[in-house]
Amino acid sequence: MRVVCAAPGGASPPPHAPEFEVAPREGGIVAVCFVAMASPCELLLETADAHAAGEAGRIAAQEAWRIEAKFSRYRPESIVSVINRSRGHAVVVDGETAALIDYAAQCHELSEGLFDITSGVLRRCWTFDGSDRLPEAAAVAALLPLIGFEKVRWQAPRITLPAEMEIDFGGIGKEYAVDRVLGLVAARFAGAALVNFGGDLAANCAPSAAPWQVGVKRPDTEREARLLLELSRGGLATSGDTYRFLLREGVRYGHILDPRSGWPVRDTPRSVTVAAASCVEAGMLATFAMLQGSGAESFLEEQGVRYWCLR
Repeated sequence: MRVVCAAPGGASPPPHAPEFEVAPREGGIVAVCFVAMASPCELLLETADAHAAGEAGRIAAQEAWRIEAKFSRYRPESIVSVINRSRGHAVVVDGETAALIDYAAQCHELSEGLFDITSGVLRRCWTFDGSDRLPEAAAVAALLPLIGFEKVRWQAPRITLPAEMEIDFGGIGKEYAVDRVLGLVAARFAGAALVNFGGDLAANCAPSAAPWQVGVKRPDTEREARLLLELSRGGLATSGDTYRFLLREGVRYGHILDPRSGWPVRDTPRSVTVAAASCVEAGMLATFAMLQGSGAESFLEEQGVRYWCLR
């Protein structure tokens, strides 16, 4: 069943995601599929009621599209774009945006500056499209003065971003959307539910037959069996370079960048998957681990979480 879904406020859904699809799966599961944040998204529900699944799917899609419209750096009307165009003038933000900035500030502090929402400016140099096109070292160096969350003046609800600097919630936005959608669906739907946005996911509980089965693709091969994980409750997130990388003279450059140098972190795992209480927490830990490079496994051991590293 394909369902046309009106966006919040009566506006049309984004052109890249005009509708969602409701389809039965094995084991009494119904899947609701749509596109948001440049990712395939699905909501899995244990139910025999297709109408209830469609209603839950409408809630999920609308919330995902709302978050994308509000926080995408590609949307000129988003609060992120407003902040990035402020050129040194203070911008007053709402409570939801303030909470995300607070969380980003906490991540910056906990990672000793390695997680930095101002480092997105490096995309001006780096395009991880699988090619061998590395940027010039001088071009990367020229962007480094525009990086550093410590240069941002943040006192809720006002943020003042120095001219030419930018913020980017790309490192936490999708995980935040997953947790938000699961919360909204679980408040209205009594059964087991799992939200999966491009491999970042969260579940409220396991289906009656068995835990949710989650597949993690092994890097560089479609022939090798995937890593199959079981999830009953909580979040799961994966960070890696399977799809976003450069390859030059036999050296692979992953998309996780060190904000201090502007260059990819060396000796990272090919992928890191972390299970945690929420998708946001799992995503944070997976990213922090990748930023540790060769020390990823040691870092995760210290956190005492379930994790899987593929090298």
